[in-house]
Amino acid sequence: MDYNKICREVVAIATEAGKYIRQEHDSFDSSKVETKGKNDFVSYVDKTTEKMLVEKLSQLVPEAGFIAEEGTRKDKGEVYNWIVDPLDGTTNFIHGLYPVCISIALQENGKTVVGVVYEIGLNECFYASKGNGAFLNGKSIKVSDKQTLKDSLVGTGFPYSDYGKLNEFMSSMSDLMKNTHGMRRIGSAATDLVYVACGRFDAFYEYGLSPWDVAAGAFIVEEAGGKVSDFKGEDNYIFGKEMVAANNLVFNEFLSRVKSYLQ
Repeated sequence: MDYNKICREVVAIATEAGKYIRQEHDSFDSSKVETKGKNDFVSYVDKTTEKMLVEKLSQLVPEAGFIAEEGTRKDKGEVYNWIVDPLDGTTNFIHGLYPVCISIALQENGKTVVGVVYEIGLNECFYASKGNGAFLNGKSIKVSDKQTLKDSLVGTGFPYSDYGKLNEFMSSMSDLMKNTHGMRRIGSAATDLVYVACGRFDAFYEYGLSPWDVAAGAFIVEEAGGKVSDFKGEDNYIFGKEMVAANNLVFNEFLSRVKSYLQ
């Protein structure tokens, strides 16, 4: 399979679907929001976008199965699987905020080989294919070269339904606020990760994550020269609901700090 060619096709598919989201963003009626769980929302925009993506991606790799947030298709493939979030940042979206993005990853035998994150507010498409590096709107990107945590800007996401580690998380935030350039919470894990990939953030961590939140972004970080792990420093970060990502130079220091609170 030509991963680079597939990646280019996915960029086109995500960009086209993003036009619909941008159009709806400007005129969205928040009374049409549905609630899936505590602080877990979905709209007709999420569902319509996912149907659009599934239809196009099914044509692109017919043998692939799907792990998609809104469950448009639930059939897992033996070799290939798409992991799709049609609208990461739904809470931002329903309040008229950005960032919101489309996140699409293709896995082969459980390993990501293509990742695309299209952030609609700034019209920025981040993408990578296996062994070919990472890109933003056609330009090569790399993680930052910050060497210490004290010189780093850290991204995170707040738990919205799983509060089991909330006290530990708040303690970790207190520590990092005092010992870094600062922290940011922008409301989209996929965007957080691609911001690590292009050097806007130097590190990111969060728990309570889903595969569609992180599969594409984590892969783009790796192709941009960064590191990704779960809180144990192991590789169960796509399905393990927790993630640390950073440039190579601060990764170990950052992971150690996160582990001291959340491991």
